[in-house]
Amino acid sequence: MYIHLGGEKIIRAAELVAIFDISIEQSSKLSKQFVAQARKRKDVEVIGEEEAKSIVVTQHKIYYSPISSSTLKKRSHQLVTN
Repeated sequence: MYIHLGGEKIIRAAELVAIFDISIEQSSKLSKQFVAQARKRKDVEVIGEEEAKSIVVTQHKIYYSPISSSTLKKRSHQLVTN
């Protein structure tokens, strides 16, 4: 199964680790460090030109998605329940 993250970006559901609201980046020192390390490794991708609303962590990359975390979570849960 796949999850659409916005724009033309689709990931395999099996690669999904976590979905966070973008506000976590400002409120958590640990998340800032985590994203900074991923940026150094060039493992961060911004999807589209719209402002990011969520951070999607996969096994190999971090995505900044223009879709809200609640919508992405609903999409991922639909895959589990179907």
